[in-house]
Amino acid sequence: MEFKDYYATLGVEQGASDDDIRHAYRKLARKYHPDVSKEADAEQRMRDVNEAYQVLKDPEKRAAYDNLAAGVSPGGDFRPPPDWDSGFEFRGASPNDDAAFSEFFSSLFGARHRPGGAQMRARGEDHHAAIEIDLDDALHGATRDISLRSIGHDEHGQPRLQTRTLSVRIPAGIREGQFIRLAGQGMPGLGGGENGDLYLEVRIKPHPRYRVEGRDLYMDLPVAPWEAALGATVRAPTPHGPVEVNVPANSRNGRKLRLKGKGIPGDPAGDFYLVLEIAWPPADTEKAKAAYRHLAQEVPFDPRRNLGD
Repeated sequence: MEFKDYYATLGVEQGASDDDIRHAYRKLARKYHPDVSKEADAEQRMRDVNEAYQVLKDPEKRAAYDNLAAGVSPGGDFRPPPDWDSGFEFRGASPNDDAAFSEFFSSLFGARHRPGGAQMRARGEDHHAAIEIDLDDALHGATRDISLRSIGHDEHGQPRLQTRTLSVRIPAGIREGQFIRLAGQGMPGLGGGENGDLYLEVRIKPHPRYRVEGRDLYMDLPVAPWEAALGATVRAPTPHGPVEVNVPANSRNGRKLRLKGKGIPGDPAGDFYLVLEIAWPPADTEKAKAAYRHLAQEVPFDPRRNLGD
């Protein structure tokens, strides 16, 4: 049996703090979780990461593991000494069936190695996943069915990839990076303990017209040169319907027009910004060329006057 270096699996030093271990686990979970990872060996890597975290996050298991590892030489076959765990009190067996872990883990911490094979009551682990929603869902709220992949077990207790579909209520006003909590949808509890929760990290899909920054929305609004120069009232689309907006005279390219409270709902609601984009008519006809020549003659203007010699 191969000895497993759980610190190397998580990429931390043996003296790493609890916060360092949690941070390393979350980083690797985001990388290898079957719901999001494109790595060919993501499923196995995720199992290895979960196994290492089950040991190193638990003070008793970690202390016993460190004590055992101190006398182990790299390479070769490994068998734990009969009294390796003498003096250590564990909080209970793994929250999963032994089949979900390696032979090494099961030989040390598996349920069959606890006195009488009894399992203690423990809450199941929380799970995390990412979901993409449309901007319209963030603005108005919705109920959507989502499919998630996770590692389960077949009738023989062997781990396998399974898909489940959940109905998720998306509240109006949710922002990029927020979490939706689904109570009881995480890992099963141990010995009758309650299930863990599932946390869904929200990501808003790119929109062809609007850009999202926090609760604020942005849109480029094309205006003609004379509208920007003389001022005008123009019609602009927004996620809440078209509006009439005033373009101030002498507006420059990139100027922002703010529509307060017209962004993503909240307390306070976000704003909607129209970013002016001056669109020049093409000089593709003699009449258009003549108009540009006339403008050049009648309106002295040097756009490079501030550049110096």
